[in-house]
Amino acid sequence: MAAPTVGIGDAGSTDILYDRSVRTRWRLGFDKWIGWLLPLLFAVALIPIFDLVYYISSQALPTMTWGEFTTTSPYGNGLLVPIIGTFEVMALATSIAVVLGLFGGIATAEFLPERTAGAIRMTANMLVGLPSVILGYTGYFLFCIHFGWGLSYIAGSMTMAFFMTPYIFRIVDLAFSSIPSHIREAAYGAGARPSQYVTKVGTPIAFPQVLNGVFLAMAIGVGETAPIVLTTTESVILPNTIFDPVTFLTGLIWTNYSEGGTLLDLAFQAAFIVLIVVIALNIIVRIISARYQKRLEGLYQ
Repeated sequence: MAAPTVGIGDAGSTDILYDRSVRTRWRLGFDKWIGWLLPLLFAVALIPIFDLVYYISSQALPTMTWGEFTTTSPYGNGLLVPIIGTFEVMALATSIAVVLGLFGGIATAEFLPERTAGAIRMTANMLVGLPSVILGYTGYFLFCIHFGWGLSYIAGSMTMAFFMTPYIFRIVDLAFSSIPSHIREAAYGAGARPSQYVTKVGTPIAFPQVLNGVFLAMAIGVGETAPIVLTTTESVILPNTIFDPVTFLTGLIWTNYSEGGTLLDLAFQAAFIVLIVVIALNIIVRIISARYQKRLEGLYQ
């Protein structure tokens, strides 16, 4: 039996056209208002951030003096040792994390079988979502107790490195995996070896994203507390060897925030410095990536 047809002048066709026009008007209205709604939601999301920045700044700046940046004792009014200690830990941790994350990401994107690479990616995703306190306890039992390093600079740096590595690995992996396949095929078709493709072609294209991953991991790491508090301890002097204790800014915040008076002021000052470092890292990476990306425009399209 043939399906009934609807003529142009029938009521059914009028309903269909009316329904379509309703959906069209709804979509047009949604497109119009979403352009106003998204910036509004973004502004609402920024309110807690600005409130946090204002609160920390209002507590830290009135009590901060230049002498605190030259005093060596973190238990008085000194910030010199915690600042240098933080940069020392981050320098060693970042060096280790970059090597592991860079080679791991390139291997999964370019060389390993898909099943093996998928298993490694899944493991990295799990480590990214792992609470930092669990990683801190793992570093404590592994480096401080099992290896016998104690609460030391090397134990804290190694724990922080393993905390940062999954972030760098995933972004490096995505950066190399997102390179257009025709570029890879052209390089191999021209006779390039895999190592030549990675160093001469892949790395220049992926560099802005890789740089973003490194600075993102550094910004996250410098604000972490558990991996440092559980694997090292404060010191009034800078470490002379890798097995000496080291003072980290977030550890200083952790130990001094519950105190009153000068120590509480010191905690807010350390928090303000951490805030400035995180903001500076984000600004620097945006500027460098934008300039490098501009240099690459038109080269690999």
